[in-house]
Amino acid sequence: MANEIDYARYDRIRPLRWTGDALELLDQRKLPFVTEYLRCTNSDEVADAIHALAVRGAPAIGIAAAWGAVLAARAVDAGNVDEAAARLEPALQRLNDARPTAVNLAWALQRMRAALAHADADDWRDVLQQEARAIDSEDLAANRRMGVLGASLIEPGSGVLTHCNTGSLATAGFGTALGVIRAGVAQGRIDEVFAGETRPWLQGARLTVWELQQDGIDAILIADSAASHLMKTGKVQWVVVGAD
Repeated sequence: MANEIDYARYDRIRPLRWTGDALELLDQRKLPFVTEYLRCTNSDEVADAIHALAVRGAPAIGIAAAWGAVLAARAVDAGNVDEAAARLEPALQRLNDARPTAVNLAWALQRMRAALAHADADDWRDVLQQEARAIDSEDLAANRRMGVLGASLIEPGSGVLTHCNTGSLATAGFGTALGVIRAGVAQGRIDEVFAGETRPWLQGARLTVWELQQDGIDAILIADSAASHLMKTGKVQWVVVGAD
């Protein structure tokens, strides 16, 4: 059994794309029928996208907010770091208020404030951009590592059930709980994947199954109420879900 994962196949989806002058967000409200990116050129547009559920999932929200801070910095004219921090703060507060229940949102914005506090007067905008990129890349690396560690616990031939969406769409890429499933499929440990529809917003039906299809992973969509039957009849050995 190979432990190496072909990420070119099993990690194709990116819900956030930084272009250098804008943040592009895969509009999750339109999935699975329309694949369309929202282009955000200022922090208020990022805050609106977070509030409107165009981007969702705590890690993805945190990353979006970090890039929102980068966009906000471009509209700030300041002679020193303290002045920059003061003028940037209203935009950071608007980003934070867009979804106060997402823990990664406040965490990412605090990282951006800390990075700014240690910046020099002539490069503070570059420092913010480097920090946003670090938040993004660290999340992807952590997800891939989590996937490998989680998959190593799953016995070959297993059936696995997941609920809601914890995949690439909710993160920088690969996913958390869904990343474990991706890694398990890539390593040949998982024979069948079941996804609960996840009422009332149907994240499982609209997002999780769509994600798995993009990576060529066959997934069986089930009614939420069918989960107990699958467990009782021995079709499911593992349930892998997010822990809020």
